[in-house]
Amino acid sequence: MRVLTVDDSRTMLAMLKHTLAGAGYEVLQAEDGQQGLDVLQGNPVDVVITDVNMPVMDGIEFIRQVRATGAHQSLPILILTTETSQEKRDEGRAAGGTGWIVKPFDPEKLLSVIKKVVH
Repeated sequence: MRVLTVDDSRTMLAMLKHTLAGAGYEVLQAEDGQQGLDVLQGNPVDVVITDVNMPVMDGIEFIRQVRATGAHQSLPILILTTETSQEKRDEGRAAGGTGWIVKPFDPEKLLSVIKKVVH
C-alpha cells in the first residue's frame, strides 16, 4: 500500500516515514501542497496524509485541488496538524478531508486510522 505524506516539516516527514515504512507502507513525500499535487499526478496512492499550515499551497487548498480532479474523489485524505479549532476542522471537512489527527500523533493511532479509511 502506498501513502503520500505532505508536510513542510522535514522532522515530521521523517517521523511519518519511519512509522509508515515500519508498518510496511511505501511512502511518497512532498513538502507543500503544490509538490503534493505534482507527486499525485504520476503516482497512484491509497491514502494521503497532509498538514494544514504550509508555504506555497496549504493543506486545505491542496485537498480542494485533489478533490477537483475526478480521479481522486474517493481517495482517503487525513489531515495531520497542530490546528485544533472547530472552524479549521469544518474547513478541512468541507474541502474533502476524510479525517483529522492532531499533532503530536500517536503512531499506533495513526496506523489504526489509516486501516479504517483504506479498508
